[in-house]
Amino acid sequence: MTTLVVGATGATGKLLVEHLLDRGEAVKVIVRSPDRLPETIRNHDLLTVIQASVLELSDAEMARHVRGCDAVASCLGHNMTLKGLWGSPRRLVTDATRRLCAAAKANQPAEPVRFVLMNTTGNRNRDLDERVTFSERLVVGLLRVLLPPQADNEAAADYLRAGIGQNDPSIEWVAVRPDNLIDEDKVTRYEVYPSPIRSGIFDPGKTSRINVGHFMAQLITDNDTWKRWKGQMPVIYNAESA
Repeated sequence: MTTLVVGATGATGKLLVEHLLDRGEAVKVIVRSPDRLPETIRNHDLLTVIQASVLELSDAEMARHVRGCDAVASCLGHNMTLKGLWGSPRRLVTDATRRLCAAAKANQPAEPVRFVLMNTTGNRNRDLDERVTFSERLVVGLLRVLLPPQADNEAAADYLRAGIGQNDPSIEWVAVRPDNLIDEDKVTRYEVYPSPIRSGIFDPGKTSRINVGHFMAQLITDNDTWKRWKGQMPVIYNAESA
């Protein structure tokens, strides 16, 4: 199996790449700065590094890089800087998702490509009756207006949910929703639910980035895990200690 990963130099993306390589999977990454990849994986025999900006690739180039890939994973996000939050591109995640899906479709794969999107628990799955309080709606509405990344994450997931849907012959998808992200050194026990079990605004849980990378790698490589969650937006939390 070969997986294309975008956002591979990010805090979670590099962990996903490590998980896949540790499983003996071939990985392609599209990165602007290869030197930002960890030394432990930069020269790995199973890693192919494509130096480019994902949104600056032509349609033909994008299709070529996606060709032969069984899965595509996006760990793209906005940097927590003034430019990253309010500068261009404001629709980084959405535009990359649309273009990668279009590339997969253009290749007319014999089997559907698995698309795994790292998203956020602050985004509701509108296919389900995920009830939120008025206060939560108010806060998310403000975030949507004031912080472009919120609207970008929502639009990216909505594209998969409504634009690709459940029966596309070329693409199957999962949008992974971690809660409050933290850094840990090793994979720990975690729990996955179809919808949030706590308020991401007023009572957030914790999700380690390494656990997110592990779950995304599990989705990509394990057929049973994929069948369980395809076409859904699972929420992942670190398991609380007893």
